[in-house]
Amino acid sequence: MRVALVNPAWRFDNSIYFGCREPHLPLELGYSAALLARDGHEVTIWDGLLDGLDNNALAAAVADWAPDMTVVTTAPSYLFWRCAQPELRVPREFLDALAGRGGMTVAVGPHGSATPEACLRKLGVDLVVRGECEQIVARLADRPIPRGIPGLCFAEAVEIVVTGGPQAADFQLLPALRWPDRWIRSHQHHHHRFGAEAAGAGAEVEASRGCPYRCSFCAKIDFRDGYRERDLTILLEEIDGLIAQGVRYFYFIDEIFLPRRPLLQALVSRGLEFGIQTRIDLWKPDMLNLLGQSGCVSIEAGVESLTESGRAALDKNCRMSTAELTERLKYARRVVPFVQANLIQSGADEAGSVEGWRDELRAAGVWANDPVPLYPYPSSPDYRKLFGQPDAHAWEKAHDHYLRQFDRFSDIQEQRPLPLSELETACRG
Repeated sequence: MRVALVNPAWRFDNSIYFGCREPHLPLELGYSAALLARDGHEVTIWDGLLDGLDNNALAAAVADWAPDMTVVTTAPSYLFWRCAQPELRVPREFLDALAGRGGMTVAVGPHGSATPEACLRKLGVDLVVRGECEQIVARLADRPIPRGIPGLCFAEAVEIVVTGGPQAADFQLLPALRWPDRWIRSHQHHHHRFGAEAAGAGAEVEASRGCPYRCSFCAKIDFRDGYRERDLTILLEEIDGLIAQGVRYFYFIDEIFLPRRPLLQALVSRGLEFGIQTRIDLWKPDMLNLLGQSGCVSIEAGVESLTESGRAALDKNCRMSTAELTERLKYARRVVPFVQANLIQSGADEAGSVEGWRDELRAAGVWANDPVPLYPYPSSPDYRKLFGQPDAHAWEKAHDHYLRQFDRFSDIQEQRPLPLSELETACRG
């Protein structure tokens, strides 16, 4: 089978989207391509931003290739599945331009994982995959009859069929990824790196998937949930291949980069630089020392609230006091050039206390962000506390709640977010 894997040309005007706007490697499509090629299928990946194509040009390129199946992702890389843009206008824009010329159409991503029927309706695709998609896409190419394959949603006559809940991939043994040289050359972005000029190409990789914690705000119930570590030999093979292509900075997209001594020891000798997202309360000073020695130059650490009661309300399961967290952040900054502590705008913290704490950390060289408004993603516990299980209007409910609750938004949202119905006009066609 000829399979086209597509990351559309993203834009986020008037969106609540919190993620980075720069191009990132589409890891979920990379794994899918590797599995498809291993099984003897002909496969090509297109990425609107990395290939420099708008959605019309992207659709034309895919149509000229004449695939039997076209897979489109609904979020810009696995890195942003937990904070995806709510609206589906961009993948719908690509699919409208494709106009039926891509064979069987399949949507993968966080939207279909949580709300499969709504995703099927809004995008007008043939199939929606629920959960981590790599092995399901490979099975579809081998047997393009959806009944009998778990984690799918599709229309059959007048019925919408859902063949089970979100799927988890056998992540540990997913193959080492290889990317086109032209993508690596153009990938000059060093994700979440500040205070230093980017030198050389950047790349995203993952050493683990999922998280053992159950924070109330985290959108991971329907994908990337259970914690799994990637086989170290495979991971290092991928990293060494990227180094050979000229990559000098890596960002580990892991939901939580846990202290893992064998990995850090293996990175020491490779002379690379990398960034991570983690919980600072899980790192003891000796492991932070090793983290710095192994090349870490950026840490994004979730603190969320300055009170123990506030962290408990968010189900952080944090065993450190605020004073202990503060000292551990300061220690981390002594061995890693950039450290950021994240706060959530939850109403649990007094504004004066927040500003005082931020000033204290800034004096020690640690960046602490202005508390970010919380969006109740349908795959988060917070959404289900508010509204129950996600239904066909789950994203609309979350979006309306967010716009009603806040009149000030995050720094990255340059424009006033619009209602979802305005952003998804094309999806009603």
